Amino acid sequence: MRSFLPIGLLVAAASASAANAEERTQHFDQDPAWEGRNNRAAATAEPRRVVQDFGFSPTNHAGGKAAGEMGGTITPDAEPAWYARKITPKSLADPLSASGVFASPGDPFHVLLGFFNADTLNEWRTPNTIALRLSGRGDVVFAWLEYGTSRWRAGADSPKSFPTVKDEATGRSGLKGFAAKGVSHRWSLRYDPEANEGRGALFASIDDATAVCHLEAGHKSDGATFNHFGLMTVMKSADSSGTLWLDDVTVNGEPEEFAKDPGWEGFQNRRTHACANVRPRGDFGFSPTRHAGGQAAGELGGVIFRGDIRYPERMACYGDRIETLSLAKPLRASGKVALRRGVSDSGVLLGFYNSKASLATTDSQASGVPKHFLGVQIEGPSAEGFFLYPLYRVESGDQGVADPRTGGRILPDGAPHDFALAYDPAGAESKGRILVTVDKQEVTLEIAADHRRSGAAFDRFGVVTTWIDGNAQHVFFDDLTYTCRQE
Repeated sequence: MRSFLPIGLLVAAASASAANAEERTQHFDQDPAWEGRNNRAAATAEPRRVVQDFGFSPTNHAGGKAAGEMGGTITPDAEPAWYARKITPKSLADPLSASGVFASPGDPFHVLLGFFNADTLNEWRTPNTIALRLSGRGDVVFAWLEYGTSRWRAGADSPKSFPTVKDEATGRSGLKGFAAKGVSHRWSLRYDPEANEGRGALFASIDDATAVCHLEAGHKSDGATFNHFGLMTVMKSADSSGTLWLDDVTVNGEPEEFAKDPGWEGFQNRRTHACANVRPRGDFGFSPTRHAGGQAAGELGGVIFRGDIRYPERMACYGDRIETLSLAKPLRASGKVALRRGVSDSGVLLGFYNSKASLATTDSQASGVPKHFLGVQIEGPSAEGFFLYPLYRVESGDQGVADPRTGGRILPDGAPHDFALAYDPAGAESKGRILVTVDKQEVTLEIAADHRRSGAAFDRFGVVTTWIDGNAQHVFFDDLTYTCRQE
């Protein structure tokens, strides 16, 4: 029978084993001149011109009963923009409904249409939302049904909810979509708090097609507050502008035909501005700010996109030069962290890595974890929010990743958290074990015996991007203490 040390004894054992190791502390009270690679890509490129120009219009593009509608040019952006009717605040205990018609001229667009809280907009799967996500791709418009709770936990309909079509070349099925180029479609969106055995469910239709999204267990109890209904941007990074028009809208039984300006509220929906947050251009490193709650101003962080190991210019890092470390002896790191914004399909790595092997170009897309890495990742899954948890990958390409749902939850609300990482080679019957704590939450990960034999060499400590691309997080670290030499 296996025997396991209690967490407290594990920490004590790791601390005792690390007594002969040398640690370094960085408070970032001034620029530490760490090694950076492609970490300021956004600062060396032209910002993207973002146009938001949507709201009430006297036109009739959507195919409503008469002239007058809402919509226009809308652009995915790092900053929120919306045009919506203010409603009496509702929650996940209340039924919600909306319907209308929409049409697109056929240019690319990406928007959210639904109920939201104007006070909490932050990221793609933004909290306090029940919405249809519409994406124009030339000849067609794709649609998804999704929600977000007050704790950033999210859910969406099955990919098979709306009609699908099989790609004969690949054999894969994908959404069929709905005709664009001025074709008018009737849509509806409804939330029933009593459906799904009382857990709540979303229902949507576009013409004769329907979709259903059941709230996951426990999500309804998270709660959510909705105070607006309307159009809002998809908040990730700046992307292509597109056009969408809506008319004959009914919200919770109250019709609006837009025969005249209804006086709906708008925020940043009529402006043009420059945005440097463009995928995959990261912008992180030393910062004179104090978001992570360190002892003084100055920290490490910024906008960190996932990398892509197929292209050296899309891989980035910012780390301190340390003596080469291995898995044969203990490793430790600790500090403070604040996640200010976390977009779906994003991930940030902080830990021990290799300045060459962790960024070496390869066509492999087998894993997003760099080789020769041991540390922590901030990531989803979206259904559960965001977590900080341990992971590693060795020379052979074998890896271990903790189940994030066992602990380490953090919210992308900018609140500071204390975290610590301890790798004990004597743990798990001398196979090795990683313990990560976030405030009082604990997550452990055992090292597989054959993985440890493969080995890893770490000569940097800091941030290194993933090997498979994706979106960005806005995150900061401070008061970092980490192993820099092993006896």
